[in-house]
Amino acid sequence: MPEKNQPPVFSGWGVTAVLGPTNTGKTHYAIERMIAHGSGVIGLPLRLLAREVYGRIAARVGEQHVSLITGEEKIVPPKARYSVCTVEAMPSRTSAAFVAIDEVQLAGDLERGHVFTDRILHLRGTDETLLLGANTVRGILEKLLPGLTVVERPRLSQLQYAGARKITRLPRRSAVVAFSADEVYAIAELIRRQRGGAAVVLGALSPRTRNAQVELYQNGDVDYLVATDAIGMGLNLDLDHVAFAQDHKFDGYQYRPLNPAELGQIAGRAGRHVRDGTFGVTGRVDPFGEETVERIEAHVFDPVRILQWRSKDMDFADLQALRRSLDRLPPTQGLTRALPAVDQQALDYLVNYPEIRDLATTPERVARLWDACALPDYRRIAPAQHADLIATLFADLVQLGSVNEDFMAEQVRRADRTDGEIDTLSARVSQIRTWSYVSHRPDWLADPTHWQEKTREIENRLSDALHERLTKRFVDRRTSVLMKRLRENAMLEAQISVDGDVYVEGHLVGQLAGFRFTPDSEAEGPDAKAVLGAAQKALSIEYEARAARLYAAGNSDFAIGSDATVRWVGEPIARLTSGDDMLRPRVVLLADDHLSGTARTHVAARIERFVQHHIATVLKPLDDLSRAEDIDGLGRGLAFQLVEALGVLFRRDVADDVKALDQDARAQLRRYGVRFGAYHIFMPALLKPAPAELITLLWALKNDGIDQPGYGELIPALAAGRTSVVTEPGYERTFYKLAGFRFLGKRAVRIDILERLADLIRPALNWKPGTGSRPEGAYDGRRFTTTPAMLSILGATVSDIEEILKGLGYRADEVSAEEAATYLAKQEAPSEEQAAEAPSTTTSDAETQPAATDEQETPAGDEAAEEPASTEIEAPAPAAEAPTEPVTVAEAGEEEQPKPVLLWRPAGNRPETQRPQRQKQGRGRRPAGGTAEAGGAPAGGEQPARDKQQHRRRDNHAPGGKGKDTRGGHPGNRKGKDAERPAPMAARPLRKERPIDPDSPFAKLAALKDKLGK
Repeated sequence: MPEKNQPPVFSGWGVTAVLGPTNTGKTHYAIERMIAHGSGVIGLPLRLLAREVYGRIAARVGEQHVSLITGEEKIVPPKARYSVCTVEAMPSRTSAAFVAIDEVQLAGDLERGHVFTDRILHLRGTDETLLLGANTVRGILEKLLPGLTVVERPRLSQLQYAGARKITRLPRRSAVVAFSADEVYAIAELIRRQRGGAAVVLGALSPRTRNAQVELYQNGDVDYLVATDAIGMGLNLDLDHVAFAQDHKFDGYQYRPLNPAELGQIAGRAGRHVRDGTFGVTGRVDPFGEETVERIEAHVFDPVRILQWRSKDMDFADLQALRRSLDRLPPTQGLTRALPAVDQQALDYLVNYPEIRDLATTPERVARLWDACALPDYRRIAPAQHADLIATLFADLVQLGSVNEDFMAEQVRRADRTDGEIDTLSARVSQIRTWSYVSHRPDWLADPTHWQEKTREIENRLSDALHERLTKRFVDRRTSVLMKRLRENAMLEAQISVDGDVYVEGHLVGQLAGFRFTPDSEAEGPDAKAVLGAAQKALSIEYEARAARLYAAGNSDFAIGSDATVRWVGEPIARLTSGDDMLRPRVVLLADDHLSGTARTHVAARIERFVQHHIATVLKPLDDLSRAEDIDGLGRGLAFQLVEALGVLFRRDVADDVKALDQDARAQLRRYGVRFGAYHIFMPALLKPAPAELITLLWALKNDGIDQPGYGELIPALAAGRTSVVTEPGYERTFYKLAGFRFLGKRAVRIDILERLADLIRPALNWKPGTGSRPEGAYDGRRFTTTPAMLSILGATVSDIEEILKGLGYRADEVSAEEAATYLAKQEAPSEEQAAEAPSTTTSDAETQPAATDEQETPAGDEAAEEPASTEIEAPAPAAEAPTEPVTVAEAGEEEQPKPVLLWRPAGNRPETQRPQRQKQGRGRRPAGGTAEAGGAPAGGEQPARDKQQHRRRDNHAPGGKGKDTRGGHPGNRKGKDAERPAPMAARPLRKERPIDPDSPFAKLAALKDKLGK
């Protein structure tokens, strides 16, 4: 029941309800009726819609006569006669002649319904009052407002269901509806990639940002709009289709499906005036049922049976009295007490704060507290945090009389930044809206005008920045402009820049590299064909011009990359692939079909000429050797093998062929740059970065090696002058050889450096005690020690050289540092008797030394020389101890024991101390470096030659030997010095003989040797 002395509020006399579905012109009708009166107030459900209506009325009567009042924005000219407000901002009483309330069906909304109900029941115009809304509230309005006049308006156009479609298949002028910012952004991003872009409308956007986004859509810059249900509340947009990407929403209390009335309110935005519209679903939403579709198309929905209500008569005697007044029950049927809203939730928190209870001690202060609780939660933070902010503001209002300006200045300053992305700017807009609301509250600030201007300026800046970020992220300006021109059937102009960028109507649509056009990744979708078609017109002319320039270009304009791509002035034009001949790869053009006819033939021929010229120039020694006609006989066969091996052969693999070469054949090969090294037959001119890189590429093309691990990784080491590198287990080992390195276990050494190492080892093994000054590293004529010179040329450490020597086929014997020093001291000063008894170099010694190189070959020496009897070690075992090279006795005061000295020898040449000897207790092996006193030979092999021969004879007739030597042959089968030669240790087991392929080059070489021998 109304209180005493209050006018009746449940009367419908003088009130007209204009009801009907969307697109019936209700809002337009209300604007026309208000302008017909001298003054008026209209309340709208959203500040976005309020902004739109404000603009329409201001355009009719002038801005000086219209005010705009929302929670955080007030534009109130002194002579304003008309007020456009959000429903929450409408005055409780007014003297205006006209009052209109839009979307009155929201009085049933759980969150905001009580505000609409209060305005419906209490606010009246002196001459006319209009209630605008859906037919669903007719029954409840007629029940609550007796005498109400109802006017029903039909929809101006038809609304039809179009079913389910993919987002990328939606027609132009469509709106996609979702109910979370994340979903809205994801859909807008997809549309940008596929269709050029979309405008974005959310309720959290500032009016300025929202208007800028709507204008983007209305102007035709984009054909799609992605929005929340904010568009369902009267926004007038040129929409032809509404698609639901979600059909569930969170209403502030629960996550629930939308009812048919809510779906109809949003779907009704499709169609404008007399133009029909359609609606449907998209994304992961299931198609609507037949009943739902029929109700939406016919605008038949369940009626609103009750309205949300909250008492407007507040008791401010104390905090508890205020809470009791909020808990009052509605005075009549058809109304229900509303759930606690944001302001009531904040009050429930604040009454528990001791400091608030201490301040709210008078009715005036309680009323001020309730006024502060009306602060909207724009930031969408936790209720407790929102209550803390209200508590701070209330304390300032009570204790200082106004909000502390230093506190407010700091909060405003934090929001005054336009950097960051969309979410960051949205958060700042929400924050500044809070302080804009504070600045518009009466008596809250000492200088409200200053802060109103300040907050409006910041909000405008943030809104513009947010609009810019939204447009940059969700709108492809290039595609949208091009699509607009295409719809206008305009001729598109295409241009190509000097950098190869292809532009259509000034917008980049792709890149022309060589003779291939690559469309821009964003030039996709159904309209892309038309855009690219315009680009192709310019490309056809450009291809002809480029073909002519390429045909006349010099070789310096071309290059071959490590990826087998041939480039012309930096642009890819062809790719090399494997051919029948490794040195003659095939050339595959990288060109579109627009390069055709004579132009294509000329381009292909010019590229092939360059490729052959480049290979012949960079690999000239190899190319000359492959074409040599003055090499014949066995030399020609070796040349063929060298070309097939791309310039490097292991000497052990062709040892027989090399021995069979006469000096004339060797001289012929040397003239073509072939070098006969101790370990390799190779061409030094190819051990440079450019030839090595090209050789690696040609081999990789033939063997599908470009994608294999290690491809191209060794060339930088070669270019940097590295003489050795640490090997990578995962690399293809052939790449080491192609780059000019020999793979030796844990380390790979450059081939020419290994030959220099052989030059250092050879004098150490050739020297015999008592024959002259001892070369560096020489020990006893059979073994040697490593020297600083060896380490220097290898670029390796002491531990590294051990792996290298093992890989080359050398083995190490250990002797103590003291013993080595004593022995070398004797060699430095030999006695006359020792000099006389010093053994001479034997054939056995010569055979175990590194093979002579080009500089040291002689007709007889090269034939007698052999490589160490060991193959390349694939994974040599690590040494038992780190090798060292001391040549002097350790100092007396040194605590640590000196490390043993490693004496290196070819694998097939065992020292005398390790050869089998007959002993009284049976056959055994003496320890390395054993002395005569211990029953062994003198250290370093000082046993006289005659004693050695006696030992050999005894060994040959040892028990069980039956006259056979240790190599398994009978002494009678050997003659001369060979009969006395010690049996070398077997380096490896004999390999099983394989049948010879008659078509292999080695079979042909053998046949040639037989023919020459006959």
